[in-house]
Amino acid sequence: MTDYGEEQRNELEALESIYPDSFTVLSENPASFTITMTSDPGEDDETVQTTLKFTYVEKYPDEPPLYEIFSQENLEDSDVTSILALLEQQAEENQGMVMIFTLVTAVQEKLNEIVDQIKNRREEEKRRKEKEAEEAEKVQFHGTPVTIESFLSWKANFEIEMSELRRKRQKEEDMSGKNKLTGKKLFETDHNLDTSDIKFLEEGG
Repeated sequence: MTDYGEEQRNELEALESIYPDSFTVLSENPASFTITMTSDPGEDDETVQTTLKFTYVEKYPDEPPLYEIFSQENLEDSDVTSILALLEQQAEENQGMVMIFTLVTAVQEKLNEIVDQIKNRREEEKRRKEKEAEEAEKVQFHGTPVTIESFLSWKANFEIEMSELRRKRQKEEDMSGKNKLTGKKLFETDHNLDTSDIKFLEEGG
């Protein structure tokens, strides 16, 4: 008959020795503890971190332990989902054997992958923004491509605007001409002026 208690106690001692700075016992009955893992430094020395909480069930290791992500830093929701899926897979594959070290090692490797993915995501985002900026600059420099239809439409509108402008300008000139006649034009338009000059001379004589 399997002595589950003995196997669990032996594994706890081993884990405490392997992870002296990140292993924390939360309770003894049932045995519950956390192990904190940090990825290798990525770009700009950035890291991701997670703390896993494990709780032994009565028949562990013949039955998998309870596990959850106790806390995390710099992980996206998709990363958390991926880690939980990995834990489930590893627990199924190692059922019947003490497995905490195996689970933790798998998650540690996953964290290192996530750091690399963060770098790739940033590089892809940078390339995307640079491409968008280039496209915007091209549009600004070249403008909208001219087609026959767009040119004819522009030409028709331009001619209408110019015609309206000429009509308005002519009207303004006509109004200005009526209000400000030169002496010659005034003489030509009003023949009474010449007779008035003669009368003035006669009266003066």
